[in-house]
Amino acid sequence: MSPPRPAVAPRPAGRRVTEPPRPRVRVVPRASRAAVSRGPAGDSDRAAPRDLGRSSRSRNVLGHLKGWLLHRSRRVDGGRRPTRAETPRRPQQADHPARSDQRGTVTHPIPEQPADLVARLRSTFRSGRTKPVEWRTAQLRALRQILTTHGEDLAAALHADLGKSPTEAHRTEIDFTVREIDHTLEHLDEWLRPQTAPVPAHLGADATAWTRYDPLGVVLVIAPWNYPVQLLLTPMLGALAAGNTVVVKPSELAPATSAAVARLLPRYLDTHAVAVVEGAVEETTALLAERFDHIFYTGNGTVGRIVMRAAAEHLTPVALELGGKSPAFVDRGTDLAVVADRLARGKFLNAGQTCVAPDYILTDPETARALEPELVRAVGELFGNEPRQSTEYGRIVNERHFDRLSSLLGSGRTVVGGIGDRAAKYLAPTVLADVDPAAPVMREEIFGPILPIVTVSGLDEAVDFINDRDKPLALYAFTESDTTRERLAAETSSGGLGLGLPLAHLTVSDLPFGGVGESGMGSYHGRYSIETFSHRKAVLEKPLI
Repeated sequence: MSPPRPAVAPRPAGRRVTEPPRPRVRVVPRASRAAVSRGPAGDSDRAAPRDLGRSSRSRNVLGHLKGWLLHRSRRVDGGRRPTRAETPRRPQQADHPARSDQRGTVTHPIPEQPADLVARLRSTFRSGRTKPVEWRTAQLRALRQILTTHGEDLAAALHADLGKSPTEAHRTEIDFTVREIDHTLEHLDEWLRPQTAPVPAHLGADATAWTRYDPLGVVLVIAPWNYPVQLLLTPMLGALAAGNTVVVKPSELAPATSAAVARLLPRYLDTHAVAVVEGAVEETTALLAERFDHIFYTGNGTVGRIVMRAAAEHLTPVALELGGKSPAFVDRGTDLAVVADRLARGKFLNAGQTCVAPDYILTDPETARALEPELVRAVGELFGNEPRQSTEYGRIVNERHFDRLSSLLGSGRTVVGGIGDRAAKYLAPTVLADVDPAAPVMREEIFGPILPIVTVSGLDEAVDFINDRDKPLALYAFTESDTTRERLAAETSSGGLGLGLPLAHLTVSDLPFGGVGESGMGSYHGRYSIETFSHRKAVLEKPLI
């Protein structure tokens, strides 16, 4: 007997209904409530959770989250109030093919507590509404329409938040997500197909076994500020493709993008199944008090630990996409002009604010000296003699991060760059040489446009240097030696390994993207998103007759 196709719930009858209230979408009155250095785990100040007192442990976890984020937030933006452009407009209701099976009477959104929001989405999930493949693909096509129809709006928001050029905004965020949608639409039926399994002889020749993917339920996606479109929508589309309902929390540190997303998603996607919650510290604290069926967090390790503790209260599985110091090993005898071009493009994209950017260079002293002028040339060819005037060079997200990065500039000899303008949040593409492994720039993930060069005697010392530190999100190597490539693959551990080209592995939808150890857990993209947001259920059938 062959395994059945995945269960498909009947489509709801085409009767008029009254749509339930949509989740409150609001902005924090003061930007000083914003929080979290790289991640978005901050949520703001109203919308206190209905019940944070479920246990003394949960009170401690959530109090820790709120206190830590508020402590961080007091250092951000000096209490500036959001401008009109940063304040999200109330989302408008619109009929759209993704919701055409249940167009209803329009109701005005009213404030919705997190417990009510999660309960409403859980009710939607239990109704079977999100399980049919037709519903899933309709949501993905609607999301694609947002990106293609409103791409310029999103690009403008990305420029307002991070100084991204239209070219960079489309290439790394909007078009990236469209490609991921197209890949998922092309292969979704194949990915969801049950997989047969061999059955032991003692169960009889008539027994059959297979596995099938079941959606988990209600998913929470907490996104960061550095790629606030891609890193919000890509995990969300995976959760929808797997048949879940989703709550998305954009980063308050990218307020223009957060407002744009909060305005657009309810206009195109099924509001019975998808909700956007804006805010900072208290909104995230309140959300984490609720029971979700999966939490997907992208950000830093400190907040990742807090998210994981909160999830543990409900035994909720988590995916943590974190970061770390991703090294780039440059071997002797390589074409240093090519190496410098690729390192500069990978490092200084988004002003260095990329989780998988090369964090530092490891190479021998002779190669280091020869690489320095090539990096100067490569930076000049990318951004000109005055990168500040380049339309393709971004800005630091806020003054706090500018101050943190500026404090690292004294960690070595400046080869190029080393200057900035705090008021403009501009920090020049910078290369530092003669960097001591104990220097401040080597003590934390840089997450900015500073590239240190650390010298080692050769491959053996480089491998030891990497293994003596936390496992990075990525490891890059530039070498002509097969032996060197094989040793780095076999003798080190990292989320991904890029040989000859930084960052490119995350653009391959058929590769999993994720970290290991301190750089995270879980993975996504393509079919790996289906695996993350589903339960692979074992099924065995033995006929009664």
